[in-house]
Amino acid sequence: MLKYYEPQKDFGTPPASSDAQVSLTIDGVAIKVPEGTSVMRAAALAGIKVPKLCATDSVDAFGSCRVCMVEIDGRRGYPASCTTPAEEGMSVSTQTPKLANLRRNVMELYISDHPLDCLTCPTNGDCELQDTAGELGLREVRYGFEGENHLSAEKDESNPYFTFDPSKCIVCSRCVRACEEVQGTFALTIEGRGFDSKVSAGGADFIGSDCVSCGACVDACPTATLTENSIIEQGIPEHSVVTTCAYCGVGCSLRAEVKGNTVVRMTPWKDGAANEGHACVKGRFAWGYATHGDRITSPMIRDSIDDAWREVSWDEAVNFAASRFRDIQQRHGRNAIGAITSSRCTNEEVYLVQKLVRAGFGNNNVDTCARVCHSPTGYGLKTTLGESAGTQTFASVAKADVIMVMGSNPTEAHPVFGSRLKKRLREGAKLIVIDPRSIELVATPHIRADYHLPVNPGCNVAVLNAMAHVIATEALYDADYVEARCDSAAFAQWFEFICSDEHSPEALAETTGVEAQTLRAAARLYANAGNGAIYYGLGVTEHSQGSTAVMGIANLAMLTGNLGREGVGVNPMRGQNNVQGSCDMGSFPHELPGYRHLSDAATRSLFEEAWQVELDPNPGMRIPNMFDAAVDGEFRGLYCQGEDVAQSDPNTHHIEAALRGLECLVVQDIFLNETAKYAHVFLPGASFLEKDGTFINAERRISPVRKVMPPLSGKADWEATMAFANALGYPMDYAHPSEIMDEIAALTPTFNGVSYAKLDQLGSIQWPCNEEAPEGTPTMHVDSFVRGEGYFAITEFVPTDERANRRFPLLLTTGRILSQYNVGAQTRRTANTVWHDEDILEIHPHDAQERGIGDGDWLGIQSRAGDTVLRARLSESVKPGVVYTTFHHPFSGANVVTTDNSDWATNCPEYKVTAVQVTKVTAPSAWQARQRAFGERQQALLAKARVDA
Repeated sequence: MLKYYEPQKDFGTPPASSDAQVSLTIDGVAIKVPEGTSVMRAAALAGIKVPKLCATDSVDAFGSCRVCMVEIDGRRGYPASCTTPAEEGMSVSTQTPKLANLRRNVMELYISDHPLDCLTCPTNGDCELQDTAGELGLREVRYGFEGENHLSAEKDESNPYFTFDPSKCIVCSRCVRACEEVQGTFALTIEGRGFDSKVSAGGADFIGSDCVSCGACVDACPTATLTENSIIEQGIPEHSVVTTCAYCGVGCSLRAEVKGNTVVRMTPWKDGAANEGHACVKGRFAWGYATHGDRITSPMIRDSIDDAWREVSWDEAVNFAASRFRDIQQRHGRNAIGAITSSRCTNEEVYLVQKLVRAGFGNNNVDTCARVCHSPTGYGLKTTLGESAGTQTFASVAKADVIMVMGSNPTEAHPVFGSRLKKRLREGAKLIVIDPRSIELVATPHIRADYHLPVNPGCNVAVLNAMAHVIATEALYDADYVEARCDSAAFAQWFEFICSDEHSPEALAETTGVEAQTLRAAARLYANAGNGAIYYGLGVTEHSQGSTAVMGIANLAMLTGNLGREGVGVNPMRGQNNVQGSCDMGSFPHELPGYRHLSDAATRSLFEEAWQVELDPNPGMRIPNMFDAAVDGEFRGLYCQGEDVAQSDPNTHHIEAALRGLECLVVQDIFLNETAKYAHVFLPGASFLEKDGTFINAERRISPVRKVMPPLSGKADWEATMAFANALGYPMDYAHPSEIMDEIAALTPTFNGVSYAKLDQLGSIQWPCNEEAPEGTPTMHVDSFVRGEGYFAITEFVPTDERANRRFPLLLTTGRILSQYNVGAQTRRTANTVWHDEDILEIHPHDAQERGIGDGDWLGIQSRAGDTVLRARLSESVKPGVVYTTFHHPFSGANVVTTDNSDWATNCPEYKVTAVQVTKVTAPSAWQARQRAFGERQQALLAKARVDA
C-alpha cells in the first residue's frame, strides 16, 4: 500500500526489446539502454525528467507536442526526445536556457486555448498539463481569449463512467493512439485539420460509438478532458492498494485508488504481468457492486424457506448451521452433506472449504464450478500432457505466427487478452477461428480471420480429427518432435486411427458443416506455422465430448511440435477469476490439492498428519451427483460458497427440485442470489476489495489480492469458513491468509516455493514454484512433458444425443457478452446494464422469416427440458439452424431449457448444444411467472427480517 497517492511512473515511451545495448550521456549522467530506446525513456531510466504532453509509455511515440525538445551535441536543432532513438556515444542536454524558453513558448500556446479553472477542475493536483506548466515556469500568457477558441465546447456525458470535456483537450492524440494500439477498437479519431482538429468518437457521442469503455483513453489523457465520473464527484484519491481483478480468468492487476475506505477509482497496474497496464469495462469501472445497497451484511437464519429471515450474530448463525449438519449426518449418514467451493473466492478460502469437508464433514463431497465449465480441461490435459492447466503466458501470443481460437470469444469474455491478440494479428499473425458463430475476430475493419470454420454445435471432435487427418496423411507433422517427446506406442495406435478415411474432411463435411477445402487449408496453415498457438474456451469443454475435444487439441499441438516454447501451446481460457485456483486447491471430489488422487496412500498420509484426521480414501459426489441424491432424499445438507447454482447450472427445474429437497442449505455470498432463495442459513460474503489472499488466472499466475477496505459483514470469507468449522467441532485457528498459503505450500509440491513475501517481491508467480523453479514456470513442458512422454489419445467422434428433429429443429448455443459477467450478480448492480439489460436470442433472418419473427419480438423457446421467453435479435452472426443467447440475467431462464446431458468423463454439462423450437409469444413462460412470484416473496421475507432487526 502506498501511504499517499502518486501517479504510476511513466517513462514516456514503450521499452525497446533489443538485446544490444548502447551507451550515452544525459545531463552528464552515463547510462546504458537497449538499442532502440528513446532518449526520453533513457532519461527517465537515468532519473532525469523530460517534460512531455503527447508522450506516454503505453503507446508509440508521436512527437507532436514539442515540449520534450532536447539538445544533442553535434546535431542541429532541437529534436523531440520521444521520437529520437538513443545512439552510442550520444551526449544529450535536457535543461538549457534556450530549451526552457522554447518550451515555455510552446506551453503558452497550449494554455491560451485552455480553461484556467484549475482550482475547481476535477483533476486539480493530478493533471500533467498543470504539472508541466509549473515545471516549465510558465507565469503569464500573452495571448488573450478574445480570438477564436474551444472554451465553449460542450461536454459529452453519455458514458456512465467518464466524461469527455473537449474544452480541455490539447489534441495530443494520446487517447486516439491508446484506443488503436492498446485496445485495438479504433473508436476514436482526430477529426478536422489545423485549429479545427478535435477528438471524435466517429461522429457520435461515446455511448453511441464503437467505444468499449475499457478506459485506455482515460488513462492516457494528460488533462481533464477524459475524467472518471467518480473523480468528478469525489475528488482525487489519497492512497492506493494494488490488487487483482475479480472478474474473468485473465487476472488483471489493478490499483484501487482510495479515500479512507472508499474506492474512488480503479486503474490498471502497469506492472501487472497478465494485463500490462490495460483493463476492460468490468475491471476498470464495474466495481460499484461491492458497496451496492443489495449487499447482505448480517448473518441470517430461518427454519424453512417459507419463513422470514432472522438477522442473527455470527456465532448464532454458524452454530445453527453446524447443529443442522450434525443432525443430518446422525440421521442419514456421514455422506448426506457436502459443499461447493467458489471460483470467485481466494485460493486460501477455497482451500479451507475443501479442508472443512474432508476433515470436518468426514467425506469427500466437495466440488467446484469448474465442474460445469473447465473440468474437461483438467481431464484432457492431465491425460495427454500430465498437467491440468494452460501451458503459456498470455504475453507469449506476441511470438505466435498462427493462432487458432476455438470455442472462445476473447474480445467479449477475456477482453484484455483479446486486445493483446488483436495487436498480434495486426502485426501479421494468421488466424483460424473455429466457432458456430461469426464472432468479432472473424471479420472487422482492422483484423480478419484467414479461415473461419463454422462448425455445427456438437461436432468439435470431428473437426479436430479432420484437421489431424490432413496433417498426418500429408506428412505435415513434426516427426522428430513426436519421436523425441511422445509415447511411441500410443502415437502409432493413434496414427493408424486418425489416418482412416472416415476422418477425412470430405467424409466429415456434412457432419461438421465445414467445407472440406476450407478445413484442409486451415489444417495446412496451422501445421506449417513457425509457432502455432491454440486458445480454446467453453465452446470446447461444455459438450458431451468436451474431454475428448481437449485431448484432440493436445494431439494437434504435439503432432506439430507446438509445445514447450513461447508463441505456441494449448491455452484454456478460464472463465472466472479463480476457477484455475479452485481446481488447484483440491476442490474436486477425487483429488487433494495439487491434483493428487485420494487413492494415493502417501499423499493421504501427508494431509492426515497435517490435519490430524483420518481421510476417507473414496471419492465423493460431484455436483450433479449431489443434486440427483438430493432429489432422491439421500443428500440433505449443502454448504454453497459463492456459487449461484440455481441460475448457473443446467436444467433449472431439476436444480430447484434438489435445492427444495435439502434440509439445510447454507449459502455464503455477498447478495441474496437465486440459490439463496432456497437457503436456511445465509453467511454474508466479502467482495475482493474486503480481503487478503490470492487468485490464479488462466496462465497459472498466482496474483495477490489485497484488502482495500474492512469487510462490511465483519468477516472475510476465510474467517466465516473458519467459524463454521469451529462450530462443527473441527478446530481451525488462522490469524491471516498468509498462514493458510504457508500450509498450502507445505503440502503441495507445485506450490512449495510460494509465499506472500515472494509475491510481494515478484508481483506474481506462475506455478509450479518450488526448488526446481524458485521464481515460477512461465512456460510448461519445455524439455519434457509433466507426465514424461506426451500421450496421443484416441478421439473417437461420438455424436451427441441432443440432436435437432422436426419437433426441435434448431440448435441453441450460449456464451457471454463484454459488459456482463456470468450470472450477472456483480455487473447487473453496476451501470453496465446500459449496454446489456436483458438476455436476447440471436436468430438468423432465414429462420426468423420462416417463423414470422421480427427484430425485437418475444420468442417462446422450448426444449426437452423446459421453456422460457426471450426477445429476438435477427443476426447473421449465427448460421441458419443455430440460435444463440447469453445467460447473465436470472429472469431470462436460459438454463431452464438446457438439458442435463454432460461430458462422458467429467459430467460437465452440454450447455452448447440444446435442440429447441422458437415461436412468437406475448407473455412470459410459466416458469418465469413462478420465479417472479417466488422472488417477490423472498424479497418480502428479507425486508421483514430487516424491519425486525
